[in-house]
Amino acid sequence: MSNRNKLNGILKKIRGKEGNIIPVLRKIPIFEELTFRDLKKIELIVHERTFMPDEVIFYERQPGTGMYFVKKGLIRLTKTLDGERVRSAELAEGEFIGEMSLLEEYPRSAQATAVVKTEVLGVFRPDLLDLINRHPRLGSKILMEFSKRLANRLRRTTEMKVEEVELDGKK
Repeated sequence: MSNRNKLNGILKKIRGKEGNIIPVLRKIPIFEELTFRDLKKIELIVHERTFMPDEVIFYERQPGTGMYFVKKGLIRLTKTLDGERVRSAELAEGEFIGEMSLLEEYPRSAQATAVVKTEVLGVFRPDLLDLINRHPRLGSKILMEFSKRLANRLRRTTEMKVEEVELDGKK
């Protein structure tokens, strides 16, 4: 059984709950500028899942298959360093993880675990790619937002590297 089929078996599809899902989608930066009509199309590919405390959402090094948005609750991200699990971040309501896996199936860089009972919305790569193929204009809007986010990340990383080099040069 493929990872996608396993995930689809675990998650329940959300359909027609516009009062519940669309306001949440509007909070995700890659979707916030979309029209109501566009958001209705995305709503059809969104999955909802509740994780119990200490339940793993995804494992480090597991192939990335989609992004998760924290609807309610708290997620702890941990990494393995020198054989030990080290906390790298905590994500609360309104935050999201894994958006890069919508573009590529690169292994996860951290493990995500629910700290308390946590409700998440998931968007998975195969569903998004199908949506993009069926609705190219919507796809180009989403991909443009991804591009902006990637450009901002690259800019911040470059600035941090330049600052590190400048600090090292002053020693």
